[in-house]
Parts: sequence; structure tokens; C-alpha cells
Amino acid sequence: MDDDAGATTRDRDPTLERALGRAWADDRPWELLTRLTALPHRMGGSPSERRAAAIVGDALEDAGVSGRRTDEFPMQYWERGATEFAITDVDDGAADAVASERSFEATALPYCPPGDLEGPLVDVGYGTPEEIEDVDLQGTIAVASTTTPPERRFVHRMEKFGHAVAAGAEAFVFANHVPGQLPPTGALKFDAEAAIPGVGVSAETHDWLVEYADRGARARLRVDAATTDGTSRNVHGTLGPETDEEVLVLAHYDAHDIAEGALDNGCGIATVAGAASILADIEDVLDCRVRIAGVGCEEIGLLGAEALALDVDPESVRAVVNVDGAGRFRNLKALSHASATLADLAADVAESVGQPIVHDRDPHPFSDHWPFLRAGVPSLQLHSEPADGGERGRGWGHTAADTRDKVEPRNLREHAMLTALLVRELTRTEVPRVSADELRERFEAQNYVAGMRAAEVWPSEWD
Repeated sequence: MDDDAGATTRDRDPTLERALGRAWADDRPWELLTRLTALPHRMGGSPSERRAAAIVGDALEDAGVSGRRTDEFPMQYWERGATEFAITDVDDGAADAVASERSFEATALPYCPPGDLEGPLVDVGYGTPEEIEDVDLQGTIAVASTTTPPERRFVHRMEKFGHAVAAGAEAFVFANHVPGQLPPTGALKFDAEAAIPGVGVSAETHDWLVEYADRGARARLRVDAATTDGTSRNVHGTLGPETDEEVLVLAHYDAHDIAEGALDNGCGIATVAGAASILADIEDVLDCRVRIAGVGCEEIGLLGAEALALDVDPESVRAVVNVDGAGRFRNLKALSHASATLADLAADVAESVGQPIVHDRDPHPFSDHWPFLRAGVPSLQLHSEPADGGERGRGWGHTAADTRDKVEPRNLREHAMLTALLVRELTRTEVPRVSADELRERFEAQNYVAGMRAAEVWPSEWD
């Protein structure tokens, strides 16, 4: 029997071993994360996001990515102003009580229009379609939790908002389920002003709002905000041989304007930069070109990815690796988005290096792989989760608690290594396209269609 039988490809590749060894001591991903989180914020279309694009470009170039390009694209730039939210006609039930008003902290959600309104407060629980159908929301202010019942798929914020709008709500309150006085943020719509105002409030405020809604209280909401024409940027370059086909590795570098954006998605772009350095060290053994990209404006509409999909012919892309969520927590999580080949590839790489990779086969449309997956490009999203599985939802993401102290450099390094190994295998693996029919069937099986329509992300060509 051959002495090498059963050994992994990685074990037989001294160049790769050296590259992985260097990666274990590479501080550049952490340094990139530090530079990004030191900015005032990275809101899509802002001057700070523009500065972040330059920082990412420098980091990719330093990692060995060649042919660096910075491409500008148009978008709708949203700026927040002041927000006031109060419960009116508060009555504690005492015989001598005088109705009064109680104010709560709230943060306007991106693409929230300006508004000044008052209406009945209605609690819609988790904000599932069934819960919204069970109440009369006409002319009301709807309150929905950020989480979802454990027995069903996760329902995205934009779905809840869309269903509330369709039911006649005048405003939407998105209430965090994670304690810590942390009003959440997140776009109401993609790249356009929303139909009604929407704000985020903390879990502690939510506790009061449920009680006040049960008492039949009214709420008053005033929001100052503006949506104007703006621009954002994608930064990208290549590694490996000049081939007609390529593997696209991308991560968004933008973040919301209320936090440092360390977890979402400073970790992701730092992981990509670390992986790019490893791939640059082994580019002589890559079987096709690898494009490395940092994209803008994911948080407000996947806008950078949409622009990149128009710039890079999807027919030339063998597969997309979307690094959104990797590096945050201990265990890498791979979402194969209905591609059996990508699922098998992730499992094989995990087995070959003895590292756990949690797997999810179900597709979703709420990250930067979507413009490519929609066009049939096999898509692997790299996320992460705590070793104990953790709690459902974003946790500290999309809140002021999304800060650098939550990040462990070890996770960035290990996930950069795993990302590089996955990409290397993709350059030598033929991956079948994902058909629109198969995607439709998977979304229908998840009861996703109504939600995608409510969020206005259902492809019209699928009708």
C-alpha cells in the first residue's frame, strides 16, 4: 500500500503547509479590523465608507492581490436625524391617575422616511405573517420582535416590515430580543425610501411596549431623515492564473452608523484579507483565477454585490464564496444554498483538516451571494456560530454593542485558513449551476415566497 494512502492533499503540500503556518502568526487581519473599527462608522455611501474602501484596497494589495481596481456605483444615500418615540395617554390604573406621556429611546432604521404621527400601539409578537393576520393593523403602530419562534425558519426584518405595511400599519417598531438597552438597526427596504417610518427599540423597552399595547395605549413617533443620490465603491483584484473562469470571494466592508461594525462585517472582510494572503502564497497551484472583492452597501441593499454582478459576467463565475459572518464566533458555518456539490466540498475540507464546519443547505436572499445565486451561480456563504450553538438572531450585530472587543484574533486566523482551503478546492472542482426551478422549490418548501414578496426581493422573472 502506498505510504501516502489516506493522507490529505494538504499533508502532501509543503508550500501550503508553510502558508498556513505563516497565517497562524499573521496579524494583518486583526490590523485591518482595527483600522476599520476605528473609523467613525462605515454607513453605505458616507465619507467614512469611502475611507474604508481605501483601507480595504490597501490590505488586499498588501496580501498579494494584483490588478487592484476601485469601481464606483450609484446608490441612495440615507442620513438619520433626530428620533422621538413616546407612549401617550399612559394611565397606571390608580383612581387619581392623570394621563401622561412616557418617552423611550429609539433609533430610525435605514431608508426610514421622515414622519410625525400618532396611533394605537399593537403588539404582533414575533411579526410572523400569521400573527400579523390575526390583528387589525390599519392605522396602527406595529411592534415586532427581532427573533423568530424556534420551530420555524428565521423571518427577516424586511419580511416583517413588508407584511406590516401590507396590513395597513402607519409605523413599525422593531424590538430587540437581546437584553442590554440595545436598540437594533437594519434597512427597511433596499436602496429606496420606505413606505412608512420604522424604528428600533431595546428589549427592555419592548417589555413595556407589550404591556402598554395590552392596555390599549397610543404611541407618538417623529423621525427626521433624508434620502439623496449618492455613490459607493467596490474594491477588487485577482490571484492565480489568467483563465476564462474564476472563483469569486467577496465580503462587505460597510456597516451601520450606530456601531463599530466589528462582527458585521469587519470580521468577514478581515477573514477574506487573511485568506487572500494564503492564496497568494500558493497561487501557482490554483487551477483557475480567484477574484477577491470588498463590496460596499450590503447593509442597505446588497448594492455593491449587485454592481459587481453587472461588472463581472456571472457566466464566467464558477462559484461565489460570500464571507458574511465568518470570524465572529468559534465554529465556521457553511451555507451551501441548494448546491449539493458545495455541501460535499465543505464537508470534505472539514474532514481533511479535522476542523468542525457547521452546515446549512437552505438558501436565503439576504446577503451578497444573492445577485449571483439568483443568476444560477453556486454560492457558499461562510458564517460562524458559538461552539454551544448560541442564541438565534444577530446577537450584538446591528446594535451599538457590535465592537472590536467581541472578536478573537484566533477565529480570524482559523477561518482565513479554512476559507483559503475551500477556495483552493473550488479552483479544481467543477460545480453545477443552480437552476431557478430548484431555487424556487427550495424557497417554497421553506414558506419563503410570501416573505420575499413582502420584502420586495422575489425575482420578477420567476413569476
